[in-house]
Amino acid sequence: MKILGQVAFLLLLGGIWCQNNRNAKASKPSKKSGGNQGGDSGQSPPTADLTPGNTRSTRGGGGSAETGREGASGASGASGAAGASRAAGASGASGASRAAGAAGASGAAGAARAAGQQTDEMRLHFLRNTQVTCNDGTAAGFYLKEFRGSRRWLLFLEGGWCCHSRESCDSRYQNIRRLMSSSGWPQTKRGTGILSPQAEENPHWHNANVVFIPYCSSDVWSGTGPTPAPPPRQRQGREKERETNTNTTEYTFMGSLIIREVIKDLVPKGIKQAKVVMLSGTSAGGTGVLLNIERVASQLQQLGAEAQVRGLVDSGWFLESKQQRSPNCPETISCSPEDAIRIGLRLWNGVVPERCRQLYKRGEEWQCFFGHKLYSTLTSPLFVVQWLFDEEQLRVENIYMGGQSLSEEQWQYIQNLGRELKNSLRDVTAVFAPSCLSHTSITRSNWMSFQVKGTSLPRALQCWDRSLEATRNNRTPAKGCPFHLVDTCQWPQCNPTCPALVDQATQQELTLPQMLVAMGLDPQKLGLDPQGDADSLASMVSNGG
Repeated sequence: MKILGQVAFLLLLGGIWCQNNRNAKASKPSKKSGGNQGGDSGQSPPTADLTPGNTRSTRGGGGSAETGREGASGASGASGAAGASRAAGASGASGASRAAGAAGASGAAGAARAAGQQTDEMRLHFLRNTQVTCNDGTAAGFYLKEFRGSRRWLLFLEGGWCCHSRESCDSRYQNIRRLMSSSGWPQTKRGTGILSPQAEENPHWHNANVVFIPYCSSDVWSGTGPTPAPPPRQRQGREKERETNTNTTEYTFMGSLIIREVIKDLVPKGIKQAKVVMLSGTSAGGTGVLLNIERVASQLQQLGAEAQVRGLVDSGWFLESKQQRSPNCPETISCSPEDAIRIGLRLWNGVVPERCRQLYKRGEEWQCFFGHKLYSTLTSPLFVVQWLFDEEQLRVENIYMGGQSLSEEQWQYIQNLGRELKNSLRDVTAVFAPSCLSHTSITRSNWMSFQVKGTSLPRALQCWDRSLEATRNNRTPAKGCPFHLVDTCQWPQCNPTCPALVDQATQQELTLPQMLVAMGLDPQKLGLDPQGDADSLASMVSNGG
Protein backbone atom coordinates (compact mmCIF):
# COMPACT_ATOMS: atom_id res chain seq x y z
CA MET A 1 0.00 0.00 0.00
CA LYS A 2 2.87 2.34 0.78
CA ILE A 3 4.36 1.76 -2.70
CA LEU A 4 0.98 2.35 -4.39
CA GLY A 5 0.62 5.63 -2.49
CA GLN A 6 4.02 6.80 -3.71
CA VAL A 7 3.14 5.91 -7.34
CA ALA A 8 -0.13 7.85 -7.11
CA PHE A 9 1.69 10.85 -5.68
CA LEU A 10 4.26 10.83 -8.55
CA LEU A 11 1.48 10.58 -11.18
CA LEU A 12 -0.26 13.55 -9.60
CA LEU A 13 2.95 15.64 -9.73
CA GLY A 14 3.46 14.69 -13.39
CA GLY A 15 -0.06 15.77 -14.32
CA ILE A 16 0.38 19.15 -12.66
CA TRP A 17 3.72 19.71 -14.45
CA CYS A 18 2.20 18.86 -17.89
CA GLN A 19 -0.75 21.21 -17.37
CA ASN A 20 1.54 24.08 -16.32
CA ASN A 21 3.74 23.46 -19.36
CA ARG A 22 0.75 23.61 -21.70
CA ASN A 23 -0.51 26.83 -20.11
CA ALA A 24 2.94 28.43 -20.38
CA LYS A 25 3.11 27.63 -24.10
CA ALA A 26 -0.40 28.95 -24.73
CA SER A 27 0.34 32.27 -23.01
CA LYS A 28 3.37 33.21 -25.14
CA PRO A 29 2.63 36.41 -27.13
CA SER A 30 2.88 36.39 -30.90
CA LYS A 31 5.76 38.19 -32.59
CA LYS A 32 3.47 40.61 -34.40
CA SER A 33 -0.02 41.84 -33.64
CA GLY A 34 -1.17 40.77 -37.07
CA GLY A 35 -0.48 37.11 -36.38
CA ASN A 36 0.96 35.03 -39.19
CA GLN A 37 2.79 37.00 -41.84
CA GLY A 38 2.31 34.56 -44.68
CA GLY A 39 0.47 31.42 -45.66
CA ASP A 40 -2.72 30.16 -44.03
CA SER A 41 -4.00 31.58 -40.80
CA GLY A 42 -3.20 29.42 -37.82
CA GLN A 43 -4.76 31.37 -34.98
CA SER A 44 -8.32 32.04 -33.90
CA PRO A 45 -9.26 35.66 -33.20
CA PRO A 46 -12.61 36.30 -31.49
CA THR A 47 -15.77 35.74 -33.48
CA ALA A 48 -16.95 38.90 -35.23
CA ASP A 49 -20.44 39.64 -36.49
CA LEU A 50 -19.87 41.62 -39.68
CA THR A 51 -23.26 41.28 -41.34
CA PRO A 52 -24.27 44.55 -43.08
CA GLY A 53 -26.42 46.70 -40.85
CA ASN A 54 -28.38 49.92 -41.20
CA THR A 55 -26.26 52.03 -38.86
CA ARG A 56 -25.60 55.46 -40.32
CA SER A 57 -22.15 56.96 -40.01
CA THR A 58 -20.48 60.18 -41.06
CA ARG A 59 -17.16 61.08 -42.58
CA GLY A 60 -16.00 62.18 -39.14
CA GLY A 61 -12.56 61.35 -37.87
CA GLY A 62 -11.13 60.75 -41.29
CA GLY A 63 -12.85 57.40 -41.33
CA SER A 64 -15.17 55.62 -43.65
CA ALA A 65 -18.29 57.36 -44.82
CA GLU A 66 -19.84 54.00 -45.52
CA THR A 67 -18.34 51.87 -42.78
CA GLY A 68 -21.41 51.84 -40.53
CA ARG A 69 -23.86 50.89 -43.24
CA GLU A 70 -21.57 48.63 -45.16
CA GLY A 71 -20.16 46.68 -42.27
CA ALA A 72 -17.84 44.21 -43.90
CA SER A 73 -19.72 44.27 -47.19
CA GLY A 74 -21.84 41.24 -46.62
CA ALA A 75 -19.60 38.84 -44.76
CA SER A 76 -20.22 37.61 -41.23
CA GLY A 77 -17.27 36.34 -39.22
CA ALA A 78 -16.87 33.21 -37.17
CA SER A 79 -13.71 32.22 -35.36
CA GLY A 80 -12.01 28.87 -35.77
CA ALA A 81 -11.21 26.48 -32.98
CA ALA A 82 -8.07 27.37 -31.06
CA GLY A 83 -4.73 25.63 -31.36
CA ALA A 84 -4.71 24.88 -35.09
CA SER A 85 -1.34 24.20 -36.71
CA ARG A 86 -0.06 26.47 -39.50
CA ALA A 87 2.08 23.62 -40.81
CA ALA A 88 -1.04 21.57 -41.26
CA GLY A 89 -2.74 24.55 -42.95
CA ALA A 90 -5.96 23.93 -41.04
CA SER A 91 -8.00 26.16 -38.74
CA GLY A 92 -10.14 23.37 -37.32
CA ALA A 93 -9.56 21.83 -33.93
CA SER A 94 -8.60 18.51 -35.47
CA GLY A 95 -5.45 19.97 -37.13
CA ALA A 96 -5.97 17.66 -40.10
CA SER A 97 -3.41 17.86 -42.88
CA ARG A 98 -3.75 20.16 -45.92
CA ALA A 99 -3.33 17.10 -48.14
CA ALA A 100 -6.44 15.65 -46.60
CA GLY A 101 -8.22 18.93 -47.36
CA ALA A 102 -9.14 19.75 -43.78
CA ALA A 103 -9.65 23.49 -43.39
CA GLY A 104 -12.80 24.33 -41.44
CA ALA A 105 -13.58 26.57 -38.53
CA SER A 106 -14.29 23.52 -36.40
CA GLY A 107 -13.52 19.82 -36.26
CA ALA A 108 -16.85 19.10 -37.90
CA ALA A 109 -16.12 21.46 -40.82
CA GLY A 110 -12.69 19.90 -41.26
CA ALA A 111 -14.19 16.43 -41.33
CA ALA A 112 -16.76 17.53 -43.91
CA ARG A 113 -14.06 18.87 -46.21
CA ALA A 114 -11.94 15.75 -45.73
CA ALA A 115 -14.94 13.74 -46.83
CA GLY A 116 -15.13 15.83 -50.02
CA GLN A 117 -18.12 17.94 -48.97
CA GLN A 118 -18.47 21.69 -49.46
CA THR A 119 -18.31 24.13 -46.55
CA ASP A 120 -20.14 27.45 -46.42
CA GLU A 121 -17.43 29.54 -44.77
CA MET A 122 -14.68 31.49 -46.44
CA ARG A 123 -11.40 30.82 -44.65
CA LEU A 124 -8.64 33.34 -43.96
CA HIS A 125 -5.29 33.08 -45.79
CA PHE A 126 -2.47 35.57 -45.25
CA LEU A 127 -0.36 36.59 -48.24
CA ARG A 128 2.77 34.57 -48.85
CA ASN A 129 4.61 37.76 -49.81
CA THR A 130 5.14 39.26 -46.37
CA GLN A 131 6.40 42.56 -47.83
CA VAL A 132 2.88 43.50 -48.98
CA THR A 133 0.94 44.53 -45.89
CA CYS A 134 -1.92 46.47 -44.36
CA ASN A 135 -1.45 50.12 -43.35
CA ASP A 136 0.14 49.23 -40.00
CA GLY A 137 2.48 46.52 -41.30
CA THR A 138 0.32 43.57 -40.29
CA ALA A 139 -0.21 40.82 -42.85
CA ALA A 140 -2.66 41.45 -45.68
CA GLY A 141 -4.72 38.51 -46.88
CA PHE A 142 -7.96 37.15 -48.26
CA TYR A 143 -10.83 34.81 -47.44
CA LEU A 144 -11.48 31.90 -49.79
CA LYS A 145 -14.32 29.45 -50.30
CA GLU A 146 -13.51 26.98 -53.03
CA PHE A 147 -16.15 25.19 -55.06
CA ARG A 148 -14.59 22.07 -56.53
CA GLY A 149 -14.91 21.74 -60.26
CA SER A 150 -16.00 25.36 -60.79
CA ARG A 151 -14.08 27.46 -63.32
CA ARG A 152 -15.79 30.67 -62.25
CA TRP A 153 -14.11 32.96 -59.75
CA LEU A 154 -15.69 35.89 -57.90
CA LEU A 155 -13.17 38.27 -56.31
CA PHE A 156 -14.67 40.88 -53.97
CA LEU A 157 -13.05 44.14 -52.81
CA GLU A 158 -14.36 45.51 -49.52
CA GLY A 159 -15.21 49.21 -49.24
CA GLY A 160 -14.56 51.84 -46.57
CA TRP A 161 -13.51 55.25 -48.08
CA CYS A 162 -9.88 56.28 -47.37
CA CYS A 163 -7.50 58.45 -45.40
CA HIS A 164 -5.25 60.98 -47.10
CA SER A 165 -3.06 62.59 -44.44
CA ARG A 166 -1.31 61.87 -41.18
CA GLU A 167 -4.20 63.43 -39.26
CA SER A 168 -6.98 61.54 -41.04
CA CYS A 169 -5.07 58.24 -40.99
CA ASP A 170 -4.29 58.50 -37.26
CA SER A 171 -7.97 59.14 -36.57
CA ARG A 172 -9.01 56.25 -38.81
CA TYR A 173 -6.57 53.92 -37.05
CA GLN A 174 -7.94 54.91 -33.68
CA ASN A 175 -11.62 54.61 -34.61
CA ILE A 176 -11.87 51.88 -37.27
CA ARG A 177 -8.65 49.93 -37.00
CA ARG A 178 -9.99 46.87 -38.85
CA LEU A 179 -9.77 48.96 -42.07
CA MET A 180 -6.02 49.47 -41.49
CA SER A 181 -4.90 46.30 -39.72
CA SER A 182 -5.46 42.55 -39.87
CA SER A 183 -4.84 42.06 -36.14
CA GLY A 184 -8.51 41.52 -35.37
CA TRP A 185 -9.66 39.66 -38.46
CA PRO A 186 -11.76 36.56 -37.76
CA GLN A 187 -10.74 33.12 -38.97
CA THR A 188 -13.74 32.70 -41.25
CA LYS A 189 -16.53 34.67 -42.89
CA ARG A 190 -19.90 33.68 -44.25
CA GLY A 191 -20.96 35.53 -47.38
CA THR A 192 -24.33 37.11 -48.08
CA GLY A 193 -25.94 38.35 -51.29
CA ILE A 194 -23.74 37.57 -54.29
CA LEU A 195 -21.17 36.06 -51.89
CA SER A 196 -23.68 33.59 -50.44
CA PRO A 197 -23.15 29.85 -51.04
CA GLN A 198 -26.93 29.29 -50.88
CA ALA A 199 -28.71 28.89 -54.24
CA GLU A 200 -31.94 30.39 -52.83
CA GLU A 201 -30.12 33.63 -51.98
CA ASN A 202 -27.62 33.62 -54.83
CA PRO A 203 -29.02 31.64 -57.78
CA HIS A 204 -26.26 32.28 -60.35
CA TRP A 205 -23.01 32.66 -58.38
CA HIS A 206 -23.45 30.32 -55.39
CA ASN A 207 -21.32 27.66 -57.09
CA ALA A 208 -18.33 29.89 -57.86
CA ASN A 209 -14.99 30.06 -56.08
CA VAL A 210 -15.45 33.13 -53.85
CA VAL A 211 -12.59 35.36 -52.67
CA PHE A 212 -13.29 38.17 -50.18
CA ILE A 213 -10.38 40.63 -49.96
CA PRO A 214 -10.58 42.75 -46.77
CA TYR A 215 -9.81 46.44 -47.14
CA CYS A 216 -6.86 47.45 -44.94
CA SER A 217 -4.92 49.86 -47.18
CA SER A 218 -7.11 53.02 -46.98
CA ASP A 219 -6.14 54.05 -50.53
CA VAL A 220 -9.24 53.12 -52.58
CA TRP A 221 -7.21 50.06 -53.70
CA SER A 222 -4.75 52.25 -55.62
CA GLY A 223 -1.58 52.25 -53.50
CA THR A 224 1.69 50.71 -54.64
CA GLY A 225 4.01 51.10 -51.70
CA PRO A 226 6.05 53.62 -49.75
CA THR A 227 5.33 57.28 -50.30
CA PRO A 228 7.70 58.63 -52.98
CA ALA A 229 9.90 61.59 -52.18
CA PRO A 230 8.35 64.76 -53.63
CA PRO A 231 10.23 66.14 -56.66
CA PRO A 232 12.35 69.23 -55.93
CA ARG A 233 10.43 72.38 -56.72
CA GLN A 234 10.19 75.98 -55.74
CA ARG A 235 8.06 76.68 -52.68
CA GLN A 236 4.75 78.35 -53.40
CA GLY A 237 3.91 79.87 -50.07
CA ARG A 238 3.09 78.56 -46.62
CA GLU A 239 0.07 76.53 -47.71
CA LYS A 240 2.16 74.40 -50.08
CA GLU A 241 4.88 73.98 -47.48
CA ARG A 242 2.39 72.87 -44.82
CA GLU A 243 0.76 70.43 -47.23
CA THR A 244 4.13 68.84 -48.05
CA ASN A 245 5.14 68.60 -44.40
CA THR A 246 1.89 67.12 -43.11
CA ASN A 247 1.28 64.72 -45.99
CA THR A 248 3.69 62.08 -44.65
CA THR A 249 2.84 59.16 -42.37
CA GLU A 250 4.33 55.99 -40.99
CA TYR A 251 1.63 53.92 -42.70
CA THR A 252 2.05 51.91 -45.90
CA PHE A 253 -0.49 52.00 -48.71
CA MET A 254 -0.49 48.89 -50.91
CA GLY A 255 -4.06 48.30 -52.06
CA SER A 256 -3.25 47.61 -55.70
CA LEU A 257 -0.31 45.40 -54.72
CA ILE A 258 -2.54 43.40 -52.37
CA ILE A 259 -4.84 42.52 -55.29
CA ARG A 260 -1.80 41.46 -57.35
CA GLU A 261 -0.48 39.22 -54.56
CA VAL A 262 -3.89 37.65 -53.92
CA ILE A 263 -4.06 36.54 -57.56
CA LYS A 264 -0.55 35.10 -57.30
CA ASP A 265 -1.57 33.12 -54.23
CA LEU A 266 -4.66 31.82 -56.04
CA VAL A 267 -2.61 30.22 -58.81
CA PRO A 268 -2.12 26.95 -56.83
CA LYS A 269 -5.87 27.01 -56.16
CA GLY A 270 -6.63 26.88 -59.90
CA ILE A 271 -7.38 30.44 -60.99
CA LYS A 272 -5.21 29.94 -64.11
CA GLN A 273 -7.81 27.40 -65.29
CA ALA A 274 -10.67 29.86 -64.75
CA LYS A 275 -13.18 30.49 -67.50
CA VAL A 276 -14.56 33.68 -65.93
CA VAL A 277 -13.02 35.93 -63.27
CA MET A 278 -15.32 38.66 -61.97
CA LEU A 279 -13.69 41.43 -59.94
CA SER A 280 -16.42 42.99 -57.82
CA GLY A 281 -16.65 45.50 -54.99
CA THR A 282 -18.90 47.88 -53.11
CA SER A 283 -18.40 51.62 -52.54
CA ALA A 284 -14.63 52.31 -52.35
CA GLY A 285 -14.22 48.66 -53.36
CA GLY A 286 -16.35 49.36 -56.42
CA THR A 287 -14.09 52.26 -57.34
CA GLY A 288 -11.20 49.85 -56.76
CA VAL A 289 -12.68 47.60 -59.45
CA LEU A 290 -12.63 50.50 -61.92
CA LEU A 291 -9.00 51.26 -61.05
CA ASN A 292 -7.69 47.67 -61.14
CA ILE A 293 -9.70 45.62 -63.62
CA GLU A 294 -7.34 46.22 -66.57
CA ARG A 295 -4.34 45.39 -64.40
CA VAL A 296 -5.96 42.15 -63.21
CA ALA A 297 -6.80 41.15 -66.78
CA SER A 298 -3.19 41.80 -67.84
CA GLN A 299 -1.77 39.83 -64.90
CA LEU A 300 -3.93 36.79 -65.59
CA GLN A 301 -3.01 36.93 -69.28
CA GLN A 302 0.68 37.00 -68.38
CA LEU A 303 0.13 33.96 -66.14
CA GLY A 304 -1.25 32.09 -69.15
CA ALA A 305 -4.88 32.14 -68.08
CA GLU A 306 -7.57 32.33 -70.76
CA ALA A 307 -10.29 33.66 -68.46
CA GLN A 308 -12.50 36.55 -69.41
CA VAL A 309 -12.09 39.19 -66.71
CA ARG A 310 -15.23 41.16 -65.89
CA GLY A 311 -16.01 43.95 -63.43
CA LEU A 312 -18.98 44.48 -61.13
CA VAL A 313 -19.08 47.97 -59.57
CA ASP A 314 -21.63 48.50 -56.78
CA SER A 315 -22.09 52.06 -55.44
CA GLY A 316 -18.62 53.10 -56.56
CA TRP A 317 -19.75 55.37 -59.41
CA PHE A 318 -19.42 58.81 -57.80
CA LEU A 319 -19.82 62.32 -59.15
CA GLU A 320 -17.70 65.33 -58.23
CA SER A 321 -18.82 67.44 -55.29
CA LYS A 322 -20.86 70.56 -56.00
CA GLN A 323 -19.94 72.35 -52.76
CA GLN A 324 -17.59 75.30 -52.96
CA ARG A 325 -14.59 74.68 -50.74
CA SER A 326 -11.27 76.39 -50.10
CA PRO A 327 -8.89 75.78 -53.01
CA ASN A 328 -6.18 74.90 -50.47
CA CYS A 329 -7.89 71.94 -48.83
CA PRO A 330 -6.99 71.70 -45.14
CA GLU A 331 -5.70 68.32 -43.98
CA THR A 332 -8.96 67.40 -42.29
CA ILE A 333 -12.26 65.69 -43.03
CA SER A 334 -13.51 68.94 -44.61
CA CYS A 335 -11.84 67.88 -47.87
CA SER A 336 -14.07 67.14 -50.81
CA PRO A 337 -13.63 63.65 -52.32
CA GLU A 338 -11.67 65.18 -55.20
CA ASP A 339 -9.27 66.96 -52.85
CA ALA A 340 -8.90 63.90 -50.61
CA ILE A 341 -7.97 61.77 -53.62
CA ARG A 342 -5.74 64.46 -55.13
CA ILE A 343 -3.75 64.73 -51.90
CA GLY A 344 -3.98 61.01 -51.15
CA LEU A 345 -2.60 59.91 -54.50
CA ARG A 346 0.81 61.29 -53.59
CA LEU A 347 0.70 59.77 -50.12
CA TRP A 348 -0.38 56.37 -51.43
CA ASN A 349 1.92 56.35 -54.46
CA GLY A 350 -1.36 55.58 -56.16
CA VAL A 351 -1.83 54.34 -59.70
CA VAL A 352 -4.68 54.71 -62.18
CA PRO A 353 -5.32 52.84 -65.46
CA GLU A 354 -2.75 53.87 -68.04
CA ARG A 355 -5.19 54.76 -70.84
CA CYS A 356 -7.07 57.11 -68.52
CA ARG A 357 -3.87 58.61 -67.10
CA GLN A 358 -2.80 59.62 -70.58
CA LEU A 359 -5.90 61.83 -70.87
CA TYR A 360 -4.85 64.12 -68.03
CA LYS A 361 -1.81 66.21 -67.27
CA ARG A 362 0.41 65.52 -64.27
CA GLY A 363 -1.42 66.22 -61.04
CA GLU A 364 -4.85 65.66 -62.60
CA GLU A 365 -4.79 61.83 -62.42
CA TRP A 366 -7.37 61.97 -59.61
CA GLN A 367 -10.04 62.41 -62.28
CA CYS A 368 -9.62 58.72 -63.19
CA PHE A 369 -11.24 57.79 -59.86
CA PHE A 370 -14.60 58.88 -61.27
CA GLY A 371 -16.35 56.21 -63.31
CA HIS A 372 -17.96 58.57 -65.82
CA LYS A 373 -14.47 59.81 -66.80
CA LEU A 374 -12.76 56.42 -66.70
CA TYR A 375 -15.37 54.10 -68.24
CA SER A 376 -14.72 54.83 -71.91
CA THR A 377 -11.01 53.94 -71.54
CA LEU A 378 -11.66 50.42 -70.19
CA THR A 379 -11.60 47.35 -72.42
CA SER A 380 -12.88 44.74 -69.93
CA PRO A 381 -16.66 44.20 -69.67
CA LEU A 382 -18.19 46.14 -66.77
CA PHE A 383 -21.54 46.02 -64.98
CA VAL A 384 -22.47 49.07 -62.88
CA VAL A 385 -24.95 48.87 -59.99
CA GLN A 386 -25.79 52.33 -58.70
CA TRP A 387 -28.64 53.80 -56.68
CA LEU A 388 -29.65 57.03 -58.42
CA PHE A 389 -29.83 58.82 -55.06
CA ASP A 390 -26.73 57.38 -53.41
CA GLU A 391 -26.62 58.25 -49.71
CA GLU A 392 -22.83 58.57 -49.62
CA GLN A 393 -22.93 61.02 -52.52
CA LEU A 394 -25.47 63.04 -50.53
CA ARG A 395 -23.35 62.97 -47.36
CA VAL A 396 -20.51 64.56 -49.29
CA GLU A 397 -22.85 67.56 -49.54
CA ASN A 398 -23.85 67.26 -45.85
CA ILE A 399 -27.30 65.92 -46.71
CA TYR A 400 -28.50 63.22 -44.32
CA MET A 401 -31.88 61.67 -45.08
CA GLY A 402 -33.54 60.81 -41.78
CA GLY A 403 -31.56 63.48 -39.96
CA GLN A 404 -32.70 66.66 -38.25
CA SER A 405 -33.76 68.89 -41.14
CA LEU A 406 -33.69 69.37 -44.89
CA SER A 407 -33.88 72.65 -46.81
CA GLU A 408 -35.66 73.16 -50.11
CA GLU A 409 -32.28 73.83 -51.71
CA GLN A 410 -31.01 70.46 -50.48
CA TRP A 411 -34.13 68.77 -51.80
CA GLN A 412 -33.47 70.37 -55.16
CA TYR A 413 -29.89 69.06 -55.06
CA ILE A 414 -31.21 65.55 -54.39
CA GLN A 415 -33.42 65.71 -57.46
CA ASN A 416 -30.58 67.08 -59.59
CA LEU A 417 -28.31 64.29 -58.38
CA GLY A 418 -30.71 61.69 -59.73
CA ARG A 419 -30.77 63.37 -63.13
CA GLU A 420 -26.98 63.75 -63.28
CA LEU A 421 -26.29 60.16 -62.26
CA LYS A 422 -28.80 58.98 -64.83
CA ASN A 423 -27.08 61.01 -67.55
CA SER A 424 -23.65 59.72 -66.53
CA LEU A 425 -24.85 56.12 -66.98
CA ARG A 426 -26.37 56.68 -70.43
CA ASP A 427 -23.48 55.10 -72.35
CA VAL A 428 -22.81 52.27 -69.88
CA THR A 429 -23.61 48.98 -71.61
CA ALA A 430 -24.62 47.01 -68.51
CA VAL A 431 -26.22 48.90 -65.63
CA PHE A 432 -28.83 48.46 -62.89
CA ALA A 433 -29.88 51.84 -61.44
CA PRO A 434 -33.00 52.00 -59.25
CA SER A 435 -34.43 55.37 -58.24
CA CYS A 436 -33.74 54.85 -54.52
CA LEU A 437 -32.05 56.48 -51.55
CA SER A 438 -29.54 53.88 -50.39
CA HIS A 439 -25.92 52.69 -50.61
CA THR A 440 -24.58 49.27 -51.76
CA SER A 441 -26.76 46.32 -52.72
CA ILE A 442 -24.98 43.20 -54.05
CA THR A 443 -23.99 41.88 -50.61
CA ARG A 444 -27.38 42.35 -48.99
CA SER A 445 -29.20 39.13 -48.19
CA ASN A 446 -32.37 40.59 -49.80
CA TRP A 447 -30.62 41.75 -52.99
CA MET A 448 -32.97 39.61 -55.09
CA SER A 449 -35.90 41.83 -54.12
CA PHE A 450 -34.63 44.97 -55.91
CA GLN A 451 -36.09 45.42 -59.39
CA VAL A 452 -35.99 47.88 -62.28
CA LYS A 453 -38.67 47.58 -64.96
CA GLY A 454 -39.68 44.19 -63.57
CA THR A 455 -36.18 42.67 -63.71
CA SER A 456 -34.27 41.79 -60.54
CA LEU A 457 -30.58 42.52 -60.06
CA PRO A 458 -29.49 38.83 -60.09
CA ARG A 459 -31.54 38.30 -63.25
CA ALA A 460 -29.93 41.33 -64.94
CA LEU A 461 -26.48 39.96 -64.07
CA GLN A 462 -27.44 36.59 -65.54
CA CYS A 463 -28.65 38.25 -68.75
CA TRP A 464 -25.34 40.13 -69.00
CA ASP A 465 -23.45 36.88 -68.41
CA ARG A 466 -25.39 35.10 -71.15
CA SER A 467 -24.83 37.97 -73.57
CA LEU A 468 -21.07 37.93 -72.97
CA GLU A 469 -20.94 34.15 -73.42
CA ALA A 470 -22.92 34.38 -76.65
CA THR A 471 -20.57 37.04 -77.99
CA ARG A 472 -17.49 34.98 -77.07
CA ASN A 473 -18.94 32.00 -78.93
CA ASN A 474 -20.01 34.05 -81.98
CA ARG A 475 -23.70 33.56 -81.23
CA THR A 476 -26.51 36.10 -81.23
CA PRO A 477 -27.51 37.12 -77.66
CA ALA A 478 -31.00 36.09 -76.64
CA LYS A 479 -33.72 38.73 -76.76
CA GLY A 480 -35.97 39.59 -73.83
CA CYS A 481 -33.16 39.38 -71.28
CA PRO A 482 -32.31 43.01 -70.40
CA PHE A 483 -29.24 44.27 -68.59
CA HIS A 484 -29.36 48.05 -69.23
CA LEU A 485 -31.90 49.00 -66.60
CA VAL A 486 -32.25 52.59 -65.40
CA ASP A 487 -35.37 53.86 -63.65
CA THR A 488 -37.07 56.70 -65.51
CA CYS A 489 -39.35 57.93 -62.69
CA GLN A 490 -37.98 61.17 -61.21
CA TRP A 491 -38.55 60.97 -57.46
CA PRO A 492 -36.39 59.28 -54.86
CA GLN A 493 -38.08 56.07 -53.67
CA CYS A 494 -40.48 56.07 -56.64
CA ASN A 495 -39.48 52.44 -57.23
CA PRO A 496 -41.63 50.30 -54.89
CA THR A 497 -38.82 47.76 -54.41
CA CYS A 498 -36.49 50.36 -52.83
CA PRO A 499 -35.03 49.64 -49.37
CA ALA A 500 -37.12 51.30 -46.67
CA LEU A 501 -36.20 54.72 -45.30
CA VAL A 502 -35.53 54.79 -41.56
CA ASP A 503 -35.99 57.76 -39.22
CA GLN A 504 -32.72 57.95 -37.29
CA ALA A 505 -34.39 59.35 -34.18
CA THR A 506 -37.16 56.77 -33.85
CA GLN A 507 -35.77 53.93 -36.03
CA GLN A 508 -39.21 53.70 -37.65
CA GLU A 509 -39.67 52.99 -41.34
CA LEU A 510 -41.15 55.93 -43.22
CA THR A 511 -42.36 56.73 -46.71
CA LEU A 512 -40.60 59.58 -48.50
CA PRO A 513 -43.47 62.09 -47.87
CA GLN A 514 -43.51 61.11 -44.18
CA MET A 515 -39.76 61.61 -43.91
CA LEU A 516 -39.91 65.00 -45.64
CA VAL A 517 -42.58 66.11 -43.17
CA ALA A 518 -40.41 64.89 -40.28
CA MET A 519 -37.52 66.93 -41.71
CA GLY A 520 -39.61 70.12 -41.93
CA LEU A 521 -40.72 70.19 -45.58
CA ASP A 522 -44.20 70.28 -47.13
CA PRO A 523 -44.44 67.41 -49.67
CA GLN A 524 -47.36 69.03 -51.51
CA LYS A 525 -45.38 72.25 -51.95
CA LEU A 526 -42.59 70.15 -53.43
CA GLY A 527 -45.03 68.49 -55.85
CA LEU A 528 -45.48 65.24 -53.91
CA ASP A 529 -48.87 63.92 -52.81
CA PRO A 530 -48.34 62.39 -49.37
CA GLN A 531 -51.65 60.56 -49.57
CA GLY A 532 -51.07 58.41 -52.46
CA ASP A 533 -48.89 58.40 -55.37
CA ALA A 534 -48.04 54.83 -54.43
CA ASP A 535 -50.42 53.26 -56.95
CA SER A 536 -49.40 55.54 -59.81
CA LEU A 537 -45.71 55.09 -59.01
CA ALA A 538 -46.04 51.32 -58.88
CA SER A 539 -47.82 51.40 -62.23
CA MET A 540 -45.10 53.64 -63.64
CA VAL A 541 -42.36 51.21 -62.60
CA SER A 542 -44.12 48.09 -63.81
CA ASN A 543 -44.72 49.75 -67.18
CA GLY A 544 -41.10 50.61 -67.67
CA GLY A 545 -40.59 53.45 -65.19
